[in-house]
Amino acid sequence: MNVGGMNHFTILAKDLEETRAFYTSVLGLKEGYRPPLEFPGAWFYVGRNAILHVIQRAPLPDAAGGVFDHMAFSATDLPGTLQRLKSLDIAYELIHQVGSEVWQVFFHDPNGAKIELDFAPHERPDAD
Repeated sequence: MNVGGMNHFTILAKDLEETRAFYTSVLGLKEGYRPPLEFPGAWFYVGRNAILHVIQRAPLPDAAGGVFDHMAFSATDLPGTLQRLKSLDIAYELIHQVGSEVWQVFFHDPNGAKIELDFAPHERPDAD
């Protein structure tokens, strides 16, 4: 067997509408086609790829993350992203990774799932 790439992440959501709003308005993912499955959920796309699947599950398991730590996305517009997170009162951590010089922004979705956004080294936290 040879793995050819990452297909998608699946997260559990206690509130599907709140989660849907978060991923479309904060990350700019586009909701798209989802087969008529027997349980509520949503699929979010980047281009033609459904990279995030959400399943509504209430209540959430006690150990919300299990062994899963976070999901990471490549992103652009670091200053705009930070401003957006601030305007939405979403707490985040900004790290300038040693060695690669990649900028990393960590924050959580409404269900407690940790998200990492990676920005190119030439981007800066402020637009100046």
